[in-house]
Order: sequence, then structure tokens, then C-alpha cells
Amino acid sequence: MDLNTVAEICGADEAGPWRPGDAWLAGGTWLFSEPQPHLTRLRDLAGTGWPALQVADRGLEIAATCTIAELSRFVPPARWPGVAALITQCCRSFVASFKVWNVATVGGNLCNALPAGPMTSLTAALDGTCLLLAPDGSRREIPVTDLVVGDNTTSLSDGELVRSVTLPDAALRDVTAFRQASLYPVGRSAALLIGRLHEGSLVLTVTASVARPLVLRFTGVPDAATLRESVEAAVPAWFCDVHGTPEWRRHRTVSLAEEIRSELEAVR
Repeated sequence: MDLNTVAEICGADEAGPWRPGDAWLAGGTWLFSEPQPHLTRLRDLAGTGWPALQVADRGLEIAATCTIAELSRFVPPARWPGVAALITQCCRSFVASFKVWNVATVGGNLCNALPAGPMTSLTAALDGTCLLLAPDGSRREIPVTDLVVGDNTTSLSDGELVRSVTLPDAALRDVTAFRQASLYPVGRSAALLIGRLHEGSLVLTVTASVARPLVLRFTGVPDAATLRESVEAAVPAWFCDVHGTPEWRRHRTVSLAEEIRSELEAVR
């Protein structure tokens, strides 16, 4: 897509004050996929030089500019035995070609805030915390669940950007289970659920079938009836678009949640 209203592209550090019509440019896979008539200048993050992935005692820091391809190749340390499989499952949920994987970024997927965004699913499920940078140089940290607040809606202020998302060591050590459903074998996610067993208790994250990520935390592993009631009570409204009706999404979410519960109960 030619963005014919854009008159300037500049480096992120060279642009000066934020002004109306500005936008951050990372991979650009969404930005260049449809008209953006409100934009006049792109502030390119390509030259920031942020390390894509950094392993530390506190956990894993993923730069906003980390591409899906880079994330998919990540080899975790032995203390995080289930992370590689979960990352692969979430990356494959993009249903995108290798060309997109090599350009699309983790931060871009988060900021796009689509209900089916698999990087939202991954980072919300693992208690991710985003580091945000404002144009005036100030910083703040918020959970991923507070960044994505609705369909294509975030809590970012004007000109604020996601610098990185950090996944804590404690969550990365947990045993996880992944389930995804779509109308077609290679279609967009209509329900994507991730469960993990944290100190013997179930943490269940629901995405794609709801407008924003929903995390349910239980004491121990609940029985099937309690889980079903908890999921249905926690969802204010089931998402609806061409990829699935609310009724079908509800049915698939509840059934996938039970599959995750059964799987994790067996390994508790």
C-alpha cells in the first residue's frame, strides 16, 4: 500500500517533538496493509539497535522491534523447559508467510491490539510487563493486560511507544498448555487459550474470543463445573466478527478451557 499522505520518514532519534500525523514505524506489515490518510510522517524504529531478546535472572526481555522470526528461533535456558513449544505455537497462530515473520514485530502486534493477536496471547499468559517510552523521555511500566484494553485499542498516550515486554522467570518456569480454534484450518484465531500450572494452581488466559485478554487465576485446579462457571462469569461479552459468532466462540472457549484443565490436572 502506498501511503501517499506521508511526506517524511525519519529516524526515531531524529524526529524531534511529536506532532499530529506522526506514527511509529517498526515492521510496517499492518501500517502498509491499508490506507492511513491521517498520517504525514513516520518515525522509523529500525535504527534503535535494541537487542531482540535478553535472558536475565529476572526473566526474558523481548524488544518491541524483535521480529516474529527472531522470537521463533529463541532457544530458552533449561530452567524454562516449556517456553520454546509455547512460543512456536503462538508464532504459528499468525497464519502468516515467512516473509511476514521476518518483518512483523512483537511490539507491532501488541500495539495493533487485535483480539486474535498471538503476541498479546503469549505475553499476557506469561504475566508480561511492558516498558513504555513517552516523547518527553518519561517511562512507565504496565502489564500487557492493561496495555490492550479493547479491539484495536490500547492505553498508550499520544506518541507513547512500547520499548519492550518482560516475561518474569517465575511464569516462564511453569508447565503450559495451548489450545486454539478457528473457522478454517489456517484461519484467524477465534479462540486462543493458554493455561499454566503455577505452584500447583491453574492460571488460564483467554484471548481471541474476547476483545481484550482475560486472565483467570484459581487456587489449585478447579473442577470442570467451577471452571466453566468462572469463564462464563468473567466474560462481559463474546467477540463477534466474520471469523466467528459470539455463541460459537463461547462454546469453543469453554470446551478448550476444559481440555487445558484436564491436561494440566494430569501433570500436577
